[in-house]
Amino acid sequence: MDDNSHMITIVKTILRGFGVVKIFEARDATDAFALLRNDSIDIVIVDYQMHVLDGVDFVKLVRTSTDSANRFVPIIMLTAHSEKSRVTSARDAGVTEFCAKPVTANELYRKISAIVNSPRPFVKVTGYFGPDRRRRNDKKFGGQERRTETNEDTDTRAASNE
Repeated sequence: MDDNSHMITIVKTILRGFGVVKIFEARDATDAFALLRNDSIDIVIVDYQMHVLDGVDFVKLVRTSTDSANRFVPIIMLTAHSEKSRVTSARDAGVTEFCAKPVTANELYRKISAIVNSPRPFVKVTGYFGPDRRRRNDKKFGGQERRTETNEDTDTRAASNE
């Protein structure tokens, strides 16, 4: 979902080059949310900056709305706005992967490969539902919210049973 038709064409061309056969296109968040409810969607690619509802709000809607058809769908945020604050807000909304424009076929392939080959477990904690935001287990992190193997298993199981 992107509001720039040129970028949509580029991404669709790249996806077809990967062998993707069925590509759905939405012009805004309302159309995209309806597609998710009515069709079997494997991966969502969304732009950060859109009309009506921005990409971050759309991701939050997919992850937390009671009428969301697939809260676990992998979501790739594609944007020219790759400042740390925007990457962090996308991550905290529940984005699975983040891709900066101009996107290359190699970069998009790496993100899709990560989703397929190394899916991150979903976690549900106060104020967040989505893919585990921690990409690595930092043994040096000693905060109160440090996950142990037992906690990780519990968080993942809880999210998977929804």
